[in-house]
Amino acid sequence: MDHMYLPAEWEPQSIIQLTWPHALTDWAYCLDEITSTFVALADVITRYEGLLIVTPDEGSTRQTLARTLTPVQMTRVMICQCDTNDTWARDHGALTLLHRDGATSCDGGEQPDCGAVSPLLLDFRFNGWGEKFPAAFDNAINRHLKASGIFDALMEDHDDFVLEGGSVESDGKGTVFTTSQCLMAPHRNQPLSMEEIEEQLKSRLRADRIVWLHHGNLVGDDTDGHIDTIVRCAPDDTLLYVCCDDEDDEQYADFQNLQSELLSLRTTEGAPYHLLSLPMPEAIYEDGERLPATYANFVILNGAVIVPTYHQPELDRKALHTIRQAFPGRDIIPLDARTVIRQHGSLHCLTMQYPQSLHINTRKS
Repeated sequence: MDHMYLPAEWEPQSIIQLTWPHALTDWAYCLDEITSTFVALADVITRYEGLLIVTPDEGSTRQTLARTLTPVQMTRVMICQCDTNDTWARDHGALTLLHRDGATSCDGGEQPDCGAVSPLLLDFRFNGWGEKFPAAFDNAINRHLKASGIFDALMEDHDDFVLEGGSVESDGKGTVFTTSQCLMAPHRNQPLSMEEIEEQLKSRLRADRIVWLHHGNLVGDDTDGHIDTIVRCAPDDTLLYVCCDDEDDEQYADFQNLQSELLSLRTTEGAPYHLLSLPMPEAIYEDGERLPATYANFVILNGAVIVPTYHQPELDRKALHTIRQAFPGRDIIPLDARTVIRQHGSLHCLTMQYPQSLHINTRKS
């Protein structure tokens, strides 16, 4: 297991996982709307790579997709029937480590050869973001995919440690970013201290260093502050981050402090990061509650980036332009995420990518 690393999300992928909404999830009150969003996501994903769908109703899900996707796109869809609690694949999906034999980290949008790599799936405990919601079915999905033969790779059991995929970001070069407000939140890994959690992360993710951020918790985010809602890695030591310029916004001071933290960070070579600021969407409310709209929750595909939009034309355009700067050569595709934030997440939270070297047994789907 020497030289294993957590890849950056822009490295070549084989599939994206979606965990499909159904009437027994919290989406029941807007099931048609969220299903339409999932179909739109599936439509984009299958134009660029494979799609794995976990759903308790294989037949209905396949039928729904076939009404929109072309026959060619449908050949890229794999469906696994499995009981589920919810739909947030980013947080219950397996993290994947790659083994690199002398290759350098992949950069840019041209999908270069990453050298010889062999995947290792990491199955962490998912406990509903600190036991806020039922999660027993979702916590078993990775084991089900492995037992069913869809994942043809080694899987490490980390069920003794709570970790959600949205709480960590990797630059593909040994640095993992996370937030103290999430990893130190109640009902995760107490009574471990921050130092002890850092050592666990380094060991389990084979990381060289952990960068902790202490500010930038979006109002309405019930994950306790996932990194993927506020700061994202991009090639060439670039960090995209949410910036709040409105002094009247209740989040202004917290996000100004986040910006100061990022300005003080240095790469392992001692250089400052290239920072690109994303606008803060105008506040969106449901039943008097502010929802966690964010442009940082974009999805990276082979050759494309799907960017959440919020029907705010000027801010949407600014976010698309900034993300295009970070990922030159990739198609930048807007997708309306207003329904997704009604359950306190966005597009990246719904997805989990798996690397090109992971063998997916399509005959089992």
